[in-house]
Amino acid sequence: MLDMSWGEIMVIGAVALIVIGPKDLPKALRTVGQMTGKLRRMASEFQGQFNEAMREADLDEVKKQLQSVNEAVPSLNTSFNPIQTIRDELKTSIEAPAATPEKAPEPESTPEAAQEATQASVQAPSDASVQAVVEGRAPEPADPLVDLPLPPSVDPATEIAESLRRETEYEAQQAALAAQLSEKPDAKVG
Repeated sequence: MLDMSWGEIMVIGAVALIVIGPKDLPKALRTVGQMTGKLRRMASEFQGQFNEAMREADLDEVKKQLQSVNEAVPSLNTSFNPIQTIRDELKTSIEAPAATPEKAPEPESTPEAAQEATQASVQAPSDASVQAVVEGRAPEPADPLVDLPLPPSVDPATEIAESLRRETEYEAQQAALAAQLSEKPDAKVG
C-alpha cells in the first residue's frame, strides 16, 4: 500500500519497540490495525457510493434517451394506415370522372371482331359493381368453375396388394430362371 519493503518495516518495528516499549506495543498494533480497518471500510464505502452515483448518472442518461425515443414513436405511427390509404385511393379512382377516350378506329366488320367486342363488353365491370365491391356489399359472384367429372375411386389398399403380388411373381420368375441356369451343365466351348 505504502510501497515499503520488509527491511523498512523491520526498522519501523524496532523503533516502535524502543519508543513505545514492549508492554504497550500489542495495544498500539491492535489500535493501528483497527484504524486501518476503519479506513479501508470507509474507502470501500466511498468507492461503492461513487460507483452507484455513476450508475445512476448513466441510468438517468439512458432514461432520457428512452423517453425521447418513446415520445418520437407515437408521432410516427399516427399517419401510417395502409388499409385506409388503399380505400381512399380506390374511392378517388372510382369517383373520378372517366376520361373520354379518343375516337377509336372503326373495327372491321368481320364476325370474329364482332364476337370479341361483345365478349369485352360483357366482361367489363360497371362502376356500380366496382363501388359495391369497395364498400363490401358486393353480391356473391356466379360460380365460374366448370363441373368436372370425379376421378374413379380406387381403393389404395387394393393397388398396394396388386403391386406386391406382381412383385412376388416377378421374384419367383427370377428365382426359377436362376434355378434353370444352375441346373444346366456348362457347355463346352470348342
